[in-house]
Amino acid sequence: MVSVEALAQVAGLLADKTRAAICGALLDGRAWTARELGVHAGVAASTVSEHLTRLVEGGVLVEHRQGRHRYVALAGPHVAELLEAMVAFGGPERPRSLRAAVVSEALVRGRTCYDHLAGRLGVTLRGGLVELGVLSAELAITEPGMVWLKELGFEPSKRQVSRACLDWTERVPHLGGAAGAFLCRTFLEREWVRRVGSSRAVLLTAEGEQGWRGLGLLDAGGHLAGGQVALLGSPGGSAPRPPAI
Repeated sequence: MVSVEALAQVAGLLADKTRAAICGALLDGRAWTARELGVHAGVAASTVSEHLTRLVEGGVLVEHRQGRHRYVALAGPHVAELLEAMVAFGGPERPRSLRAAVVSEALVRGRTCYDHLAGRLGVTLRGGLVELGVLSAELAITEPGMVWLKELGFEPSKRQVSRACLDWTERVPHLGGAAGAFLCRTFLEREWVRRVGSSRAVLLTAEGEQGWRGLGLLDAGGHLAGGQVALLGSPGGSAPRPPAI
């Protein structure tokens, strides 16, 4: 049975524009200081502190204190999934400046959705994994797909292995869950994917293009679904041998 009070409480927490801006920034999966979030949201330190307290008390955020600094992050993947679903329901916002348009286009090309890849890059990853037989059409990990992931270093945990997360720009699902988080983390560690500034935007590097092609996630021409690969960095390095499936 739906708890009307709980639903109203969550809706009330996210109905404020400043709190929405804070949650949107934290969708990059990193912990931010109260000062950083205040600058991002364009509000005073005292104001952002009040909002953070409400979000922490409401279970949306968790906080960590390190010396005099107060760091906050989303309470977990379940919160990120809720926020992404709400954004997808509301539809994309029209950029109101050239800078906003540039940022928006970068997020469309590729971004992190809390701890996994989204945007055109994330949807391309999902398509490549389906083609390889790692994922089923319903985005469930297949038996050979689990072997493939474990050869890359994946260790299953209590978290759901895979889930379809609706992409708010591409309007089709990308891969979430433990497998999606593992692949995103692996690609960042190998510098196959690199963050763009302090935003959620990410780019596939030249080394990443080689690595993805070696894994069978890109065709010989290095094309993504919907367009040419956006590169960051210089060509070089050797692609890993794809794990046997």
